[in-house]
Amino acid sequence: MYLYEVGASGEALDVEVKCDGCETRRRMGQAFGPNNRTTMPACRGRRPQLRDFDPNGCDQVHVKPMLQGASNLWFPVLISALSVPQASDDMGRLIEDNWAVLDKVTSIDVLKAFRLIGQLKDFSKYTDDHVWKAIQKKIQGSSEEVEDPDDLKSPEWKVFSNPTKAKESRTFKLRPVDPPTDFTKYFEKIVLVEKLREVRALVGFTRIMSARDFDNAKELPPENRARIARKDPTWIPACETRGEGIFFQFSESLIQAWVKRNHAYEREFELADQAWRAAKNLDPNKGFPGIRYVLLHTFAHALIRQLAIECGYTSASIAERIYSRNPADGDAMAGVLIYTAAPDSEGTLGGLCALGEPDKLGRHIRRAMDKMSLCASDPLCSEHVVGNGEKLHGTSCHACSFLPETSCERGNKYLDRSAVVPTVERTKLAFFGDP
Repeated sequence: MYLYEVGASGEALDVEVKCDGCETRRRMGQAFGPNNRTTMPACRGRRPQLRDFDPNGCDQVHVKPMLQGASNLWFPVLISALSVPQASDDMGRLIEDNWAVLDKVTSIDVLKAFRLIGQLKDFSKYTDDHVWKAIQKKIQGSSEEVEDPDDLKSPEWKVFSNPTKAKESRTFKLRPVDPPTDFTKYFEKIVLVEKLREVRALVGFTRIMSARDFDNAKELPPENRARIARKDPTWIPACETRGEGIFFQFSESLIQAWVKRNHAYEREFELADQAWRAAKNLDPNKGFPGIRYVLLHTFAHALIRQLAIECGYTSASIAERIYSRNPADGDAMAGVLIYTAAPDSEGTLGGLCALGEPDKLGRHIRRAMDKMSLCASDPLCSEHVVGNGEKLHGTSCHACSFLPETSCERGNKYLDRSAVVPTVERTKLAFFGDP
């Protein structure tokens, strides 16, 4: 089989497949489009990553061709978690930091053997009995945990929203600072995360539908997630990174007042969300995060685009974690963590955290607001209505709000800069008012 380019465009219609054995020729364009059913074979359910065939078969009658370099050919399904210390004493924190070694200790004799080979250097001032009791306490505490394992952000929120009670460790350090003078009423607290550790695990992948369309991997329909092993895996590939960040806790009273004042605007987003989910064959009544998420998400994008100018990291290297929960769904959350991380053992260099000081941060927030108020694509951008063309964003575009795929946790959805600052089209919706 040979491929020949018979035209200058390089598209499928100008690529011809030829068989040297039977001299048969056919254009690649016949494999694409709604008429390909007459030329393409039925799907056999083959799973090339597992080198087998799906035992349940495939519900698609005919295969659907995709270009080898298409951006929607492969989307990783990742679970990301920040390592925040839960222990309140020095011994507990040391146990957590060294748990990768200590979880293999099954008796005090094994503990003594680990000490002899130099695995317990951090515990030099503690006796074996003291360390063994702490290990048993850790094991018993782990078995009694009742928190939802799918809710990874609530434990992080509890630590970030109470920085004075957070215990410092080798991979975690918080330092609360005063909010900038001009924005004191908008933020309850701002915390500089001078050290943090993030772990990302790969649990599968998808095609066509990105996992970032959902809040977490649990919401992704199981039939859309491809397996990474033939059997249920006993381990999954993961990577560990260390870095820094800035945490913003918004004023809950102002958030609730703003949400109540813009009920009609929230309904617009909710209807668009329902239409989008119905088009994807998903439950239209589940998954809408509310307009408080739209506000927090858009603010995070605006600040990341601004901080990337001076912090020394590109916008693709800066990520976001949005802590948003409506009071009706549990303990209210309204916060944003903007952070960067690297696989180096020492983490990053502190350039992002340095911009979180009150005298510098206020300037960057003001500049971010100024840039969001007027887009280079206005008035076209400001006139965009959420739900237009099945797009889950309002007044937003690549020129003013969108971020690279590695930075945004929701695939550039649930964005609207008119929720943050006044725009050409909407002036009364903004949370921050006149920038």
